Amino acid sequence: MSDDENISAWTERLLREAPALPPEQARSFVYDLYFAAQRALDKEEWEADFERDE
Repeated sequence: MSDDENISAWTERLLREAPALPPEQARSFVYDLYFAAQRALDKEEWEADFERDE
């Protein structure tokens, strides 16, 4: 599943839980959260690779 597909799916889930939330605000929130989580995972992977190489 692509990033856009994941973001769309999670946006739909959020809107089902909070239907009064404007769709553009929901998508923005999901987008920010999704990419922050991706950066955190990338950092963990980088740190594990660094430790393994040392």
